[in-house]
Amino acid sequence: MVVTRNQERKKKRLKIRFGVDSPKRVAFTGDLSIVGLHIITGQPEIPGTKLIVEINLPDEQPVRVHGRVQWAKKVPPNLIRLVSEAGMGVRFIRFETGQQALEDYLETLRR
Repeated sequence: MVVTRNQERKKKRLKIRFGVDSPKRVAFTGDLSIVGLHIITGQPEIPGTKLIVEINLPDEQPVRVHGRVQWAKKVPPNLIRLVSEAGMGVRFIRFETGQQALEDYLETLRR
């Protein structure tokens, strides 16, 4: 089954925390939308893994969301900055907090 996106992703580097049981690992976004994001990491989880993600928006609004890894591309740490799709793509399943804050932030990127 091929998963396609119908939401435009915005290229933006934001600090995030993520993990399987709790958001312990720190990384950055490559792009994001209201339905998912690209996490830049040298140690991606395997597709199908459920994650908890905390996104640090510039206005400090807390965004906490549950998601599932859709794809993963493992790259040696010294090449992460050179490979555009290093890391993993995560599709959001359910927001705990901050859905409206994320929508508002993404709207500011369209201007």
